[in-house]
Amino acid sequence: MRLSVFTALIAASLLGPNLAGVPATAQPTSGAVQPVVTFHVAKVRGLDIFYREAGPANAPTVLLLHGFPSSSHMFRDLIPRLAARYHVIAPDYPGFGNSSAPAPEAFAYNFANLATLMDEFVTTIGVDRYALYMQDYGGPIGIRLAIRHPERVRALVVQNAVANVEGWNPAIVKGFAPGWANRTTETEKAFRGAFTAEATKLQYIEGVSRTDRIDPDAWIVDQALLDRPGNDRIQVELLYQYQHNIALYPQWQAFLKSAKFPTLVVWGEKDPIFTTKGRDLYKTLVPDTEVRTYAAGHFALETHAPEIAGAILDFLDRLPPERK
Repeated sequence: MRLSVFTALIAASLLGPNLAGVPATAQPTSGAVQPVVTFHVAKVRGLDIFYREAGPANAPTVLLLHGFPSSSHMFRDLIPRLAARYHVIAPDYPGFGNSSAPAPEAFAYNFANLATLMDEFVTTIGVDRYALYMQDYGGPIGIRLAIRHPERVRALVVQNAVANVEGWNPAIVKGFAPGWANRTTETEKAFRGAFTAEATKLQYIEGVSRTDRIDPDAWIVDQALLDRPGNDRIQVELLYQYQHNIALYPQWQAFLKSAKFPTLVVWGEKDPIFTTKGRDLYKTLVPDTEVRTYAAGHFALETHAPEIAGAILDFLDRLPPERK
């Protein structure tokens, strides 16, 4: 029986380099060992919470909280870069990524409930101290975690997540305001417009300087998950509920000013959603805040992961050692 070329190549590779007709000396040599990223599911309130994990379990933990409309997938380039020295955890919220997505009748999709569930998640996996990386939706979730358990927070890393009205693109607030004030089928259209294929792609490409580093898989993966049957109801609910985060901004500012967590802000300055006034707030609240700005958009990791990872490692390495 004659093998196809493809089958023959696979069979030859299984026989080893010499039998495959390739000299052993021609095989690629291994370089530095890359941290292995593993994939897990934790049961929380009967829901499957998917998470990515890497790095030494006994190292200080970095908890990565993703934004909209993404998932822990947005950290795929960052996690290995941090994991050589830190224990990295990146969960998907319910309704996002590979976590369970119960209908809104079965799960309250608001940010207070998501924060509570993430608190239960870290307890379930045995994490009680962490540095928080917060992007977009990760901001209102992470700040709530910090308010609930300030003793658990070693430091904050903020990437395009806001805690002031001035940090918003005014056009987006204007578009959402009618739906926040009076939710109807008509006013919900602004929310639904935020997770169309066009809008999802825009969040990745708008304001980007390094266009050759944009991987289209990023928005294709996000959109495929957003388009699952029934997911639109989840996303509309969360965008409607976001108004309650805005109402809490003064309280959050007072808390951050009082808590004085060591803070690093890494910011894509061409973000079409959140402005540099959102970036500048953190240094106003905590003068020792370190700020790094990049010629990037909303998802700055897509184009500047090496630089952002370097800034985070430098920042975390200078924190006081954790007590054993």
